[in-house]
Amino acid sequence: MMGMSGRGMGMGMQPQIVLLREGTDTSQGKPQLISNINACQAIVDVVRSTLGPRGMDKLIHDDNGRVTISNDGATLMKQLQIVHPAGKTLVDISMSQDAEVGDGTTSVVLLAGEFLRECKPYIEEGVHPQMIVKAFREAAALAIAQLEKLSVNLEAQDDAKKREMLQKAAGTSLSSKLVSGQKEFFATIVVDAVLSIGTSQGLDMIGMKKVPGGSLQDSMLVEGVAFKKTFSYAGFEQMTKEFESPKVVLLNIELELKAERDNAEVRVANVAAYQKVVDAEWEIIYDKLDKIVKSGASIVLSRLAIGDLATQYFADRGLFCAGRVQEDDLKRVAKATGASVQTSCNDLNESVMGSCSKFEERQVGGERYNFFSGCPKATTCTIILRGGAEQFIEEAERSLHDAIMNTRRLITNPSVIAGGGAIEMELSAHLREHSRKIFGKTQLIIAAYAKALEVIPRQVSANAGMDPTDILNKLRMKHAHGGTWYGVDVVENGICDTFESFVWEATVMKKNALAAATEAACLILSVDETVRNPASEKPDGGNYPMMQGRGRGMGRGRGMG
Repeated sequence: MMGMSGRGMGMGMQPQIVLLREGTDTSQGKPQLISNINACQAIVDVVRSTLGPRGMDKLIHDDNGRVTISNDGATLMKQLQIVHPAGKTLVDISMSQDAEVGDGTTSVVLLAGEFLRECKPYIEEGVHPQMIVKAFREAAALAIAQLEKLSVNLEAQDDAKKREMLQKAAGTSLSSKLVSGQKEFFATIVVDAVLSIGTSQGLDMIGMKKVPGGSLQDSMLVEGVAFKKTFSYAGFEQMTKEFESPKVVLLNIELELKAERDNAEVRVANVAAYQKVVDAEWEIIYDKLDKIVKSGASIVLSRLAIGDLATQYFADRGLFCAGRVQEDDLKRVAKATGASVQTSCNDLNESVMGSCSKFEERQVGGERYNFFSGCPKATTCTIILRGGAEQFIEEAERSLHDAIMNTRRLITNPSVIAGGGAIEMELSAHLREHSRKIFGKTQLIIAAYAKALEVIPRQVSANAGMDPTDILNKLRMKHAHGGTWYGVDVVENGICDTFESFVWEATVMKKNALAAATEAACLILSVDETVRNPASEKPDGGNYPMMQGRGRGMGRGRGMG
């Protein structure tokens, strides 16, 4: 008996194995997976109400007191500063959708959240996550293949038809934004801007300038480069403010008398020697200015300062100059006029100078702007946005960015599908049909994926104040009887053929959204353990992992030696 109890004690006294540092928080298994799904649900609920033409806006007030009003999914996800490790995945897919396509950022988050919501009961009942992942990937592949089959290609059309198609797609992209009231006006600006730069130029060739004041309808598209008048010295008002076919010189040098460096010391024997030093400085700057004037240039732009002496010198000789021009504006002028930026005034000839057909300085609202139009080399344009509040103009800029990205994608991949939840309902019906032919658990999971796709029409109708159950029942019936393009009609509060109503979306946008949302859902489902190191949460803890106790230990070691 004693032996038994002794052995029992011995077994009970086995040392505990410590793998992780003290205080490390580990959570694993099914509860961890459910917790991650719940965190993603909470994030989705934030952006849920922003979807669709009648979506609401969110006002985010950050630590610095900046206020952002937006209903753009990517902007909201960025501003929310989400710290949950699994929740960050949703932020990433929203960002990737914004970078890749520019539109559909709310849809992608909503779809990922809904896929997780639909598979949560199966996780709770003990279905292995990897089985769900496999079925989801299969469902996504089927949905994307069907999407390709349904899409309407518009490549074989003439330019007028193509332009009309682009305008309708841009209008659809803008209809869910703050500027939806003027979507026809802005759709025209967006299409003109995208067509003017073509597909070979980068998007940085479309400049956007925000000028508070006036109404949205006062916004305009400038075919060329426009930038705000830079800081200027006395003599600026005497300059010529308008030129026909001018020569343009771009510099990256200072045209002013430089102050001596700190603690610089010049030792001179007499006053005449000091005068020579001063004269040399003046000679250097006059030499530079003289070379610029002799080159035949009419407009001088520099990234660095152009001082009062240079300003007056150029004004007396009928030239125009602007210093401290922002780098992106200077790059656009360089690409547009064909000039190259010079770091010296020594060899200014025709080959490094640019030209445009007209230059003028005009008043826009309370600001003065420099306009370069009729640029021969590169096609570039500038959109000048007007509006009341600053937040309003910023949201208009984000809306136009989405529409420009979407239109750009459409030019390279000219195929469209119907929006308003029509494509989701059709894919949902197709997957349901397919799932009935499959045996086993996969059937249930593909059916759950199909049900999750219905979140888009359900949310669009709910945000427009309709009864989602009623709308979805009508849509299911239409799609079962071959009404492929029936979606939510937010204007008449019912359902309609959204393709006929010209609610068009780029196929590439929907394809990217489905793939990214499925990938994010699969990623979250395949995580079953989270290890959180407490040291990593302390400020600077990650930078000095070995600091604790170092001084004492090292000191003792030396003493013993």
